[in-house]
Amino acid sequence: MSQPLGDADLDQLFRNARSQNAFLDRPVEDGQLRALYELLKWGPTAANATPARFVFVKSAEAKQRLAPALSEGNRGKTLAAPVTVIVAFDQDFHEKLPYLFPHTDARSWFEGPREGRHEAALRNGTLQGAYLILAARALGLDAGPMSGFDNAKVDAAFFAGTAIKSNFLVNLGYGDPAGLFPRLPRLGFDEAARIE
Repeated sequence: MSQPLGDADLDQLFRNARSQNAFLDRPVEDGQLRALYELLKWGPTAANATPARFVFVKSAEAKQRLAPALSEGNRGKTLAAPVTVIVAFDQDFHEKLPYLFPHTDARSWFEGPREGRHEAALRNGTLQGAYLILAARALGLDAGPMSGFDNAKVDAAFFAGTAIKSNFLVNLGYGDPAGLFPRLPRLGFDEAARIE
């Protein structure tokens, strides 16, 4: 852990990686999705809560359930992607804390109404969604994260009767360079950060 990654690895994870809008007609196998989860699950979350839940939408039937929730601008590219991941979070994540964080009674920290757990679930679930993007890139897949959908419709179609709520979507596959826009700028250090 003391050695920094080389430039080629950093390029793949960050500098040359792009948010994809189109994907090649090349499948993503179920084994790749399992390997993706097995990698992303090691990313840190507060109290090891790991509230994210993932639905890998691949089948034609599942895509048709997702379609009505998609905005017009995202529908075509999402239905054409080999896989769309619904990155969601479990508002009752604390029920698993006796297993995930056994050295203290962390479950009691989050007892009470779901509203009191929402912020922790959303924050840490979002972190796990970012880990998914980086893990996908590390495994040679491309990702296209996005909003632009109706969360309530996704929740009704995929999480009805549960404490799970959708957060954002990530299209996965092998990116088609023809679908990329020119690289957009980023803020420099002095515009976005400071050292105190």
